[in-house]
Amino acid sequence: MRLRARTTRSTVAVGLGTAALLAVTTLPGSAAPPSASADAPPAWSSSLAAAQPSDAAFAAAAPTCSDTPRKLPINEFTDHRELAVELDRIEEVSGGAVDVEQVGRSNRGREIWSARVGTGEKVVLMTSEIHGNEKVGTDALVDLVEWMGTSTTPKAQRWRDELTLVAIPKMNPDGAELDRRGNDQTWAEVQARHPQLRGAEPSWNYYDTPRTGDDYGSAPGFDTNRDYNPDLSYVPQPEDFPGSSEEAGWYVTPEASTVRDVYRGLQAEFGEVDTYVDLHHQGACYVMPDDPEQFVTLSISGQFVADPSTKPEYAEYAEGYDLEYSKQLNVAVNQALQKAAERRPVLGNVTLYPQGLDLPGTGLGSFQLNGSGAVLFEIRGQTQSLGQQYRAMLTRATYVGLDGLMTSVATGRVADLDPAEYDAIPPRGPSIGSAEQADEDARVLRSAGVDVG
Repeated sequence: MRLRARTTRSTVAVGLGTAALLAVTTLPGSAAPPSASADAPPAWSSSLAAAQPSDAAFAAAAPTCSDTPRKLPINEFTDHRELAVELDRIEEVSGGAVDVEQVGRSNRGREIWSARVGTGEKVVLMTSEIHGNEKVGTDALVDLVEWMGTSTTPKAQRWRDELTLVAIPKMNPDGAELDRRGNDQTWAEVQARHPQLRGAEPSWNYYDTPRTGDDYGSAPGFDTNRDYNPDLSYVPQPEDFPGSSEEAGWYVTPEASTVRDVYRGLQAEFGEVDTYVDLHHQGACYVMPDDPEQFVTLSISGQFVADPSTKPEYAEYAEGYDLEYSKQLNVAVNQALQKAAERRPVLGNVTLYPQGLDLPGTGLGSFQLNGSGAVLFEIRGQTQSLGQQYRAMLTRATYVGLDGLMTSVATGRVADLDPAEYDAIPPRGPSIGSAEQADEDARVLRSAGVDVG
């Protein structure tokens, strides 16, 4: 479907994400034409397979690293308007292989889009920017959708035949436009949408005081990634609030509700959602556990809730829960990145995100309880600590991991991967940041009772 009248290339060239830097005349299977943006090719470009001059600076752990919130440039990331243009362009150049649909609206009325490609029976749902200051995943998703929908290679054709990819890039567009973690929604607006909650206390994940450099006092919002519930038909009740990080969410934010609705629609169409991937960022100053002179490029995980067989309140989900499959998916991601590291070593700085989580209010936890294999990407550095620095490399790393996952599922190879390899992925090392307490990632983990070192 057409999103809007096309915007000419000259009006959107500044500030586009990696996929957006391609000319609109790129044909399926062709290389990006030479242009002023040749220094920022899409993440699937083979030119990014070799080590880049900036890699050494990225990897070298410096004691001056800090997570102290700062106002840093972010213009190179894809904003909401540019995302509309890009998805429109990709849908057109794909010849209909990519189907773009508006699936919802944010609390402030911004469109939330999905991009669907492939006709296979295995469904992979991917989301990005649930936290609006975690932006690399959106550019990687746009690149992935474009390549899958336009490439004429046998590999892309196999993906299209075996898989149905549904991507929801920038699922929290209000937070993304404000460049902050939370969405833009007051508790009064929640109560207006859900009159049964009038008089209830605000939820524990409601931000109405300044944090991480953002003024939630004048524009409150929610951590949308605690608003999910494994009961996909859940209706919030006054006694649910304020709740806690150990408990399920309620679907009071339109952003989480939109993703839930897409998930339910895919369940109705296919019977199950095979795999769910959520793309996040973590603090900028974590180091490798065996080499404190090297920064972590990204961390991954497949464990988000307690085993349902050990927790009575999750008992109804025990039959579909498959932690082994989630581990195999993460192994596929790690293997792809370690293979890529043979040519570009910085891509191999991969660790396991802290384990022992029990967070049914996250999208990953809720959908994992509903039977999906689950994969978390935690990419280095939110915008307030790293800005757009190393954006191209981080997009490449994310893309390579997603490519490995998609190929393993499309070929069926994922079933042959050893889940024990997941447990052998090195744990994330400590943060050496001069403002570790300002690391929002660490703060959230601590609130969930997880030891972050």
